[in-house]
Amino acid sequence: MRVFVSVDIEGVAGVVGREEGSQGNPEYERARRLMTAEASAAVRGILNVDPDAEVTVADAHGTFRNIIPELLDPRARLVRGKPRPLAMIEGVQEGADAAIFVGYHGRSGTGDSVLSHTFTGTLADVRVNTLSLGEIGLNAAVAGTFGVPLVLVTGDASVEAEVELLLPGTRTAVVKRAIGALAADGLHPERSCDLIEAAAADALQHRDQISPFVVDGPVELEVDVSNPVFADQALVVPGIRRIAGRTLGYDAPDYMTAYRITRLIGALSGLPI
Repeated sequence: MRVFVSVDIEGVAGVVGREEGSQGNPEYERARRLMTAEASAAVRGILNVDPDAEVTVADAHGTFRNIIPELLDPRARLVRGKPRPLAMIEGVQEGADAAIFVGYHGRSGTGDSVLSHTFTGTLADVRVNTLSLGEIGLNAAVAGTFGVPLVLVTGDASVEAEVELLLPGTRTAVVKRAIGALAADGLHPERSCDLIEAAAADALQHRDQISPFVVDGPVELEVDVSNPVFADQALVVPGIRRIAGRTLGYDAPDYMTAYRITRLIGALSGLPI
């Protein structure tokens, strides 16, 4: 069995502040250890089911250089660094029997989610064929393009609600419940790792019941950015049109094109004005 694991940091137990996801401060150093521990817990759960499984872990936060390689379960391979074509989901295109997302968070605008956002702080909403998607949905659809079902997502309680609406059958493991955007009531890190290890094993044992999340083309893409000037910057790309002051549209022939255009809009929005 081959399993792909994408690991973010905002949904990790104990993480509630922006500083904890930003390099260069002591809080980040602690948070990245917690992130690495939850990634290792998922690996253990997978190997509890199939000791011969091939496990690929993709560091999926910020610089993609957060997981501490020497502290990760040594039985897993690690995809690390950027840029890379599929960003948070790089490696899934090599083929897998299942995907697991660890430490994920709610989509941009979710009020009851710790540090909710979608890719960058400049994307207010992403709609694919009118369906609003955050990082969970957008990345699950990439996995689905390659025939890989998403079997488990871990994070805060908003993640559980998002998955239930979007991905029937996909399991969740809730390690904290948001009190606000920057506060949470969460499990002790050791308890969160125990929960993730057990949930990963359970999800894999039921993987045949879960279908890949597939978005058929053509795709009507709409992206709301947080400032009209970000829309101005994105209009340099042929095919992107302005629907409203902060809303951009693009007609994509398939989902992967829509995904790449979404990432491009996010990247252009981050350029100096």
